[in-house]
Amino acid sequence: MNREMLMLVDAISREKNVERDVVFGAVESALAQATKKLYQGEVDIRVAVDRDSGDYETFRRWHVVPDEAGLQQPDQEILLFEAKEEMPDIEVDEYIEESVDSVPIGRIGAMAAKQVILQKIRDAEREMLLNDFMSRGDKIFVGTVKRLDKGDIIVEAGRVEGRLRRSEMIAKENLRNGDRVRAMIMEVDLTLRGAPIILSRSAPEFMIELFRQEVPEIEQGLLEIKSCARDPGSRAKIAVLSHDKRVDPIGTCVGVRGTRVNAVTNELAGERVDIVLWSEDPAQFVIGALAPANVSSIVVDEEKHAMDVVVDEENLAIAIGRGGQNVRLASELTGWKINIMDANESAQKQANETDAARRLFMEKLDVDEEIADILISEGFTSLEEVAYVPISEMLEIEAFDEDTVNELRSRAKDALLTMEIAKEEGVDTVSQNLRDLEGLNPDLIPKLAEAGVNTRDDLADLAVDELTEITGLSADDAKTLILKAREHWFAGQE
Repeated sequence: MNREMLMLVDAISREKNVERDVVFGAVESALAQATKKLYQGEVDIRVAVDRDSGDYETFRRWHVVPDEAGLQQPDQEILLFEAKEEMPDIEVDEYIEESVDSVPIGRIGAMAAKQVILQKIRDAEREMLLNDFMSRGDKIFVGTVKRLDKGDIIVEAGRVEGRLRRSEMIAKENLRNGDRVRAMIMEVDLTLRGAPIILSRSAPEFMIELFRQEVPEIEQGLLEIKSCARDPGSRAKIAVLSHDKRVDPIGTCVGVRGTRVNAVTNELAGERVDIVLWSEDPAQFVIGALAPANVSSIVVDEEKHAMDVVVDEENLAIAIGRGGQNVRLASELTGWKINIMDANESAQKQANETDAARRLFMEKLDVDEEIADILISEGFTSLEEVAYVPISEMLEIEAFDEDTVNELRSRAKDALLTMEIAKEEGVDTVSQNLRDLEGLNPDLIPKLAEAGVNTRDDLADLAVDELTEITGLSADDAKTLILKAREHWFAGQE
């Protein structure tokens, strides 16, 4: 029987083109499953088959766990101190084995054993095919539509299958069985049955890779695509940079008579592509990203990572785009928050900011409107700037002498200290039950106190958008924190 098993293993190995060890592993798994049925409970069985003779041994084994952990699975685990009584040098996570009677091969349920072996071999074949496919280093999956699976499209390339989820398709595309499809390989998930390769046609990476294939200069390192933003099937923007002064990045990507960019557009169901010149200067980059709109002026706020972009009335609609598409894509491309406004809105916002700064200086520094306006005209917008900007810069202001500068800096520092003390006193009003809330970052407590949120109930009563505005948390984090604060409301309910 042992000789027959060896012959069977060799035959299966040759037929399925898998390693002998894989087949032996399947046989061992089948024997182990058959042996488990002879025991009560979930025991752990290991079978070792000799690769040369075909003889096999069966062992029952126990996993060694720390004493303090306790036994979660008594049939499969043993505490460390008990294990050391049998094997003094044994460590945690090792196994203690006990030889048991082997199940004769003839007693194994033939169908069960066959199913186990075939499944193991199928898994091994699948993994081998995947490894072979992924070893090519392809980033784009090229295949044909095989079938639909719960709204997803299964794409077949040879004997390998990929899964194109509905959310990763281009909305206006209508793919049918037999259609040729190209998509970006995003990841490989071996836990998925059938098609483990996850594909996307809507990811920005797909467009970048298409341009890489169409534009040889990118592969040669003469050009680089720095970023990409897409509204799949409608419009996209890419930022390109030339590493060779002789190469025009935009013209090279467009191609002769638009051949290169048209090839990408045709692949993506007519998606229009704006090619933007990347710049180290954020303001210049944003101006280019908002094309075809002409920008009148731009104000950069480094702290908020935002820009106020002023355009005239004629360019306002172009800058925003249909449904805000143009400004949204420009924002994604550059990584900056972009606020589009006309000249009147800009003037009004500037006037409001000037008024706020003027009131701040007049109140906190105890100066008249004239002094406050001088500070504003010199670019000062906060007490911190007045207090800590190098004194040499302030002495350059013609209207101020040294005594005035020193007095203003002193008053600014005193005002900041007073505000900090008041802030700390406000924090003291926050209840202990809110401070002890799981997941509440201590850095958020001053912000909550300033907004009048002093108890757990106060936090629980907030809406997600309110907490986001107060703390700057993401919507998901804010929702999680609010739900945590509400848990005590339902603690007594079944």
